[in-house]
Amino acid sequence: METIGVVIVDDHPLFREGVRNVINAEEDLHVLAEGVSGDQAIPLIRQHQPGVALIDVNLPVINGIQITRQVVSERLSAAIVLLTAYDDVEQVLHGFRAGAAAYCSKDIQPGKLLDVIRQVARGFYVAGDQVFDSAGVEQWLERGMESVRRPHLEGEVEAFSPLSPREMEILQHVTRGLSNKEIAARLAISHQTVKNHMTAILHKLDVEDRTQAAVYALRHGWVRLQDTRK
Repeated sequence: METIGVVIVDDHPLFREGVRNVINAEEDLHVLAEGVSGDQAIPLIRQHQPGVALIDVNLPVINGIQITRQVVSERLSAAIVLLTAYDDVEQVLHGFRAGAAAYCSKDIQPGKLLDVIRQVARGFYVAGDQVFDSAGVEQWLERGMESVRRPHLEGEVEAFSPLSPREMEILQHVTRGLSNKEIAARLAISHQTVKNHMTAILHKLDVEDRTQAAVYALRHGWVRLQDTRK
């Protein structure tokens, strides 16, 4: 029997332990390694080459969607299962557009999670109770995007444009209450560069000001609440 290797990256020890125990109780599944922050995910996946990586969306340092994009960019073989405490349709679409193979709530039943792991290891995609092949998930994603696309956006401008790593970094500083000038000093870039990034962030998130952008980021789990206290 071929064993499916799994990497888990989640900063909640009890949740991580529970997932590990569930997986290791199965003959065909085995946890290869665990991480507690986003910056550990890619090195662990490179080193252990798992068939499946279970990644918390809301991780310290780098979030799960950014990790997913990097896995796809590097053409690493792991199928990414994003785990989240947030039930948000836009976030689900973000995850699949980034290249995730599945998106699951953290209150998922153990047996269901095991099924998801096996399905994505075989090359399928799982969203809720639906299982898709590659063509099916593309159609599902297209329908989902159309259903939530903001009607006043024109042309090819999308409501779901993901933020770049630099934009995410700036948005994290915004949620901590830093001004554009303070962010520029912190990142060693010009004040105008920060302003340009902020303009792009507001446009991509379709919000009117910094406060709305910060609230959006917190609501979607892109920035952790404890980060705002650093």
